[in-house]
Amino acid sequence: MLPNVLPRNAADHVPVLAAEVRELLAVQPGETVVDATFGAGGHARLLAEDLGGQGKLVAIDRDPTAKSYFDRFKAGAGVDVRFLRGDFSLVLTQLAANDVRADAILLDIGVSSMQIDRPERGFSYATDAPLDMRMDPTSEPTAREILATWGERELQDVFRRYGEERYARQIARAIVRRRAERPLDRTGELVETIKSAIPTPARFGEGHPAKRVFQALRIAVNDELAALEAALPPALAMLRPGGRLAVISFHSLEDRIVKRFVQERARGCTCPPDFPVCVCGKQPELRIVTSKPVRPSASETGDNPRAAPARLRVAVKI
Repeated sequence: MLPNVLPRNAADHVPVLAAEVRELLAVQPGETVVDATFGAGGHARLLAEDLGGQGKLVAIDRDPTAKSYFDRFKAGAGVDVRFLRGDFSLVLTQLAANDVRADAILLDIGVSSMQIDRPERGFSYATDAPLDMRMDPTSEPTAREILATWGERELQDVFRRYGEERYARQIARAIVRRRAERPLDRTGELVETIKSAIPTPARFGEGHPAKRVFQALRIAVNDELAALEAALPPALAMLRPGGRLAVISFHSLEDRIVKRFVQERARGCTCPPDFPVCVCGKQPELRIVTSKPVRPSASETGDNPRAAPARLRVAVKI
């Protein structure tokens, strides 16, 4: 079981693109807000402030450690709050099926600081820890299990697709060779294997040489892209007319999923252009607010380098 301990700086956690989220979600007193990726509660605290003592906030997270952050948040939230533990795609689907409606929904995709900064979770290549990487520690598989059982071609595809790793083939081959001798159990062992598989100059290039492989493994362990795709339709269904959907992503594949979903729902008639009249009857469901993704300012990335890859897209339900 994971220790139920809050980091010393939990109350000071600064969420990514905080000002932009507040401005574009434009939460008003009396509304219902869903923070579908609560984490340490950074965004939720700000959105609760915007509710001005009136309204509701529903927090969702599949990581059980988030409940400790929520309990601290609840004590000072000033509005009606509720915590639902589970995969956000499943919880949103259940809420939509039960006709729960919201005025604003936020999805902040990817790993959170509270997970990266706890070495025992195995998300970071900077500290030696068990190869885990699960956002929900009751789920399967772990990173260790993937590295022990997936074939060389599967590993190569994951590293290339999710991590855009240039040396995916060499790294996958080195992992298979290494595990034939002894299991890969710890993050430090994986880092050593990655370094041994790539050319010497690449070990000293931009960023840590294991960064892309760790990202790819984390996405695979938590099935993050499938969860995002499954979450967007029920999120749209939950929104009242005029409701706002905001999604922060940190990977080009995630952003592509959000962009495609929003653009498809913002289109009206899909009939061929040579049809004299519309026969499909399709009406737009969304109005796009951010034609291009909003990126963090230079000031924000200077203060918080982890924010650099963030992209924010917002749309309004018609």
